[in-house]
Amino acid sequence: MLSKKKHLIIIDSNSVIHRAFHALPPLTTKGGELTNAIYGFFLVFFRALKEFQPDYIAACFDTPKPTFRHQKFKEYKIKRPPTPEDLSQQIPKIKEILSAFNVPVFEKEGFEADDIIGTIAFLAPRKQVLPRPETIILSGDSDILQLVDAQTRVYILKKGIKDVFLYDEKSVKEKFSGLNPKQIIGFKSLRGDPSDNIPGVPGIGEKTAIQLIKNFGSLENLYKKIQIPESESQINSKIQIPDKLKTKLIEYKEQAFFSKTLAEIERGAPIDFCLEKCRWGKYSKEKVTKIFKNFEFHSLIKKLPEF
Repeated sequence: MLSKKKHLIIIDSNSVIHRAFHALPPLTTKGGELTNAIYGFFLVFFRALKEFQPDYIAACFDTPKPTFRHQKFKEYKIKRPPTPEDLSQQIPKIKEILSAFNVPVFEKEGFEADDIIGTIAFLAPRKQVLPRPETIILSGDSDILQLVDAQTRVYILKKGIKDVFLYDEKSVKEKFSGLNPKQIIGFKSLRGDPSDNIPGVPGIGEKTAIQLIKNFGSLENLYKKIQIPESESQINSKIQIPDKLKTKLIEYKEQAFFSKTLAEIERGAPIDFCLEKCRWGKYSKEKVTKIFKNFEFHSLIKKLPEF
């Protein structure tokens, strides 16, 4: 049972759209217009509304332009297949419906939706609103778990759009064998991330990366330890770094820290954010109903929230 705190839902929109598109069959209108991503997105949207009863909502999107990560590393996410045209065509329609719901859309060229989410999650509790809102990030991407903290939880679509899990700090630690959310960044800096083509340190697997970050707390502390002469080190022998591993870490130090710049979500994207403009409540039911009828979403019309 959720407390009576205020709640802000931040939607990782592209992530939810992709999940809906691939989870649902190719639903079409009588005129042949594909609508499965739109339909699935708003099924998830209504479920979150019912479960969390938010006071504020913000929807964050990627833009088609390259991000600062692509500028640093041309191969960033290069292995990912291009977005299907049938999916891309549904995104503007989702934005249109969100606008009808008076849900603000945030996007910024040069930044990923994750960076916009991270910035809003950082800014929202610092606005002069009491009680301070708790943030729920709605996503299908576990990369976003690094943003979990005492004030922020992540509602993950684990499989399809029906299997969901709400992550807090405790459950993130359980998932990552004891690492806290902030330590996920150091873990990915060492392990890399094949899905995003983040290189990491060659030869370091998941278990070793987790153990190193658990033992030393962060990537920075790990390399501080490596740079201390062995005779001066006061580190307990049980977490000594084997010579072979130490040599590899030293050889790929620059790549490890470069990987960190790719893996870490930005918390200071230059967006114009006003929490009050994200207040959830008033919208034109008539306008939304008309749009849903055009898409033949008759079951969704029955789910429209009342205020």
